[in-house]
Amino acid sequence: MPPRADPAAPAAIVIFGAGLRPDGSPSPTLAGRVRAALALGRRLQGPLYIPTGGIGRHGPSEAAAMAAMLREHGVADHRIVREDTARDTLASVLACAAILRARDHRGPVYAASSAYHLPRCVLLLRLAGVAARPAPPPPMPASSRWRKRWYWRLREVPALPWDAMLMLLAIARRRSLRRLLS
Repeated sequence: MPPRADPAAPAAIVIFGAGLRPDGSPSPTLAGRVRAALALGRRLQGPLYIPTGGIGRHGPSEAAAMAAMLREHGVADHRIVREDTARDTLASVLACAAILRARDHRGPVYAASSAYHLPRCVLLLRLAGVAARPAPPPPMPASSRWRKRWYWRLREVPALPWDAMLMLLAIARRRSLRRLLS
């Protein structure tokens, strides 16, 4: 069970990446996730933003593009911690959980993503030991085309249990390694 957050401590908002356009600008999905994080952040007291996502088909990293958007909307640099290495949701969760542990973060943690993706993000963060909850998702769908929207939704059906199994295996390996070293 994840440790309980201290509600008096500043919150952290982990913003999960999505692809960039060929010119390196944020895709509508990515921009929607950042706007959703900003909307939540306005209701919180000085949150820490953790945009996560490495370089996909088009550079720069998704985290860099999100950090630029956050700065454009007035978020101070000291409230942004970029995670530029992750290539998928599971890697994002592992890297962001490590960042939160290294910073000894005790405040609430929110996952900001599209509605179809949020259950997997929150579950994986919780399995990683982060007492996360979902941020309100962007009000617009991930795509204006219904086939694309259903593709993303249906993709989550195998992705959620697959990533959960991989996370549990990583946890079991870590525990076994600690037992061997102690």
